[in-house]
Amino acid sequence: MGERIGIYPGTFDPITLGHLDIIRRGAKLVDKLIIGVTTNPSKNPMFTPTERMDMVTRELATQGIENVSVIGFNALLMKFAEKQGASVIVRGLRAVADFEYEYQMAGMNQQLNDRIETIFLMADVSLQPIASKLVKEIALFGGDISDFVTPSVRDDVVARVDQLGRLGEY
Repeated sequence: MGERIGIYPGTFDPITLGHLDIIRRGAKLVDKLIIGVTTNPSKNPMFTPTERMDMVTRELATQGIENVSVIGFNALLMKFAEKQGASVIVRGLRAVADFEYEYQMAGMNQQLNDRIETIFLMADVSLQPIASKLVKEIALFGGDISDFVTPSVRDDVVARVDQLGRLGEY
């Protein structure tokens, strides 16, 4: 049997402590974990695909996880997974609301390629409320995001908010 390759896909806009937790734990389950940074323009990203890939790469370097790489993609996830030789898709779950969507996606992906399994990892309890969308929203309103991202990601987000302008402050 060959090398077991997993894909952890997402927009990572920005990468959060929750993402890093799933990456750390997912990397233990496979020989090689590919972080697939997708474009997904429907999510109105704060950072470009290149900026997000660079951010994820930088954060992984500080974690000391050896068997993880970062690849950008703009394709159907299952096609990307096939091209990378992956046999596993890693997905993180924060709450029951995530499960319904992820369950539907896993079912559709299985219809597209039943040789690739989807595994779900529950986020650490302390990290479950963290969502990139909320991190950006808090930052855009001038709130402190230090509990949700690493210091370097916080600096990236604050710098981008300074460029974009805050939405308001109370």
